[in-house]
Amino acid sequence: MMKHHKQLLGLMIGGTLIGAGATTLQGCDAAEDLCGPCGSIATGQLSIAGNAQLDGFFNAVATFQGATAKVKADFDAEILALGEVFGVAEGTVNADYIGQLKAAIQGEFTANLEGGISIKYTPPKCEANVNVAVEAQASCEASAECDVQVDPGMVSVACEGKCSGGCSGSCSGELSCAVEAPSIQCEGMCEGTCNIEGGAMCDGKCNGECSGTCSATDAEGNCAGTCDGMCTGACELNAAASCEGTCSGTCLVDQGSASCTAEAECRGSCDAECSGSCEGSFEPPSASADCSATAECEAQASAQAEASLECTPPALEFTYGFKAGLDAQAKAEFLAKLDALKVHGVAALQAGARLTALIDGKVDGEVVFNPSPFDNLTGEIKALVDVGISGELDIPAGRLPCVIPAFQEAASALADAGGSVGVTVAAQAEFVTIFTGG
Repeated sequence: MMKHHKQLLGLMIGGTLIGAGATTLQGCDAAEDLCGPCGSIATGQLSIAGNAQLDGFFNAVATFQGATAKVKADFDAEILALGEVFGVAEGTVNADYIGQLKAAIQGEFTANLEGGISIKYTPPKCEANVNVAVEAQASCEASAECDVQVDPGMVSVACEGKCSGGCSGSCSGELSCAVEAPSIQCEGMCEGTCNIEGGAMCDGKCNGECSGTCSATDAEGNCAGTCDGMCTGACELNAAASCEGTCSGTCLVDQGSASCTAEAECRGSCDAECSGSCEGSFEPPSASADCSATAECEAQASAQAEASLECTPPALEFTYGFKAGLDAQAKAEFLAKLDALKVHGVAALQAGARLTALIDGKVDGEVVFNPSPFDNLTGEIKALVDVGISGELDIPAGRLPCVIPAFQEAASALADAGGSVGVTVAAQAEFVTIFTGG
């Protein structure tokens, strides 16, 4: 593209020619120019600039906008479904509505249970989409005519958060060494099943003998549920916990301990390349052995990956005992409501966690993405507008009139998305307290 096209784009983005630019550059004057109707974020036609580095940001904005709208709708739908089950009149889903729902749920606990209810809550985990980053990086480098070679099965990233998998350098953090073994003595925390010979408390499902009350039994009369006393047998753990027996599954220990071997996986901070999943932000890997555009492509690839982040479902386990004299009908009605709380609660918590991660960068109250995907994407778009494009981007002249309104649309879409979900983020924070006792 001719140099004056690049300079003119910078002036237009900077604001001096925004009004005139759309009429000045309508035509196509060379074979290299890409002409035709302008795409837009609203219509999903996102080859706007004809440049992968810029179009990657427009794709990220569209993905972010769609994600926030969907998770807000999902969260509201699950909460309203719970409201119907627990007799709360339909209304706007906000912190006040959650307060009414919380009171109704706790009222059911008080009316039907002796001594209340114990809730085991394992929060969701949220991760940016590594595959999206790899594809976005490869597309951007390919547009710069680099020799792109991508092997999806061998992707490693520089992980700024918690790495779960292989680490090519040093792994650090408390209990960050994950040892897989059929059955071992675990000095740290056990994920999976703890086989107990002498009897111990079981934070999960006890399969064997229970010295107290067991919530369910098998055909032979053995405990096959939650045990409020000592469990002897196999304890299927709800989450990582200490094990006073042998651990079948994964044993989490500190780095440098005797059971931490070279083959063990990382569950902490990795100072080099992580070949597993990464909770938090990461640097997309280059798709080319030698490409001058690698650094310029990384920002849009990261933005697309974070806008596409997903969260695992949380886990909810309830331990309770019915009040004496409660009839079978009352028990059945309560159990139906408790089942609904678990199904709709898990779905609402998962949707809310994704929304909070997108907007605030927090998962279960801890900062996982810093800056948050919303702040990062907003900052990248603003930075491009503020500096005006420096002239380094190769944009066909016929696409220049498309870029200005696209930036304006992107800024507006992000502002609308961020502003529209504040009430839902606050409602999510209140909803979590039902399960965490806050």
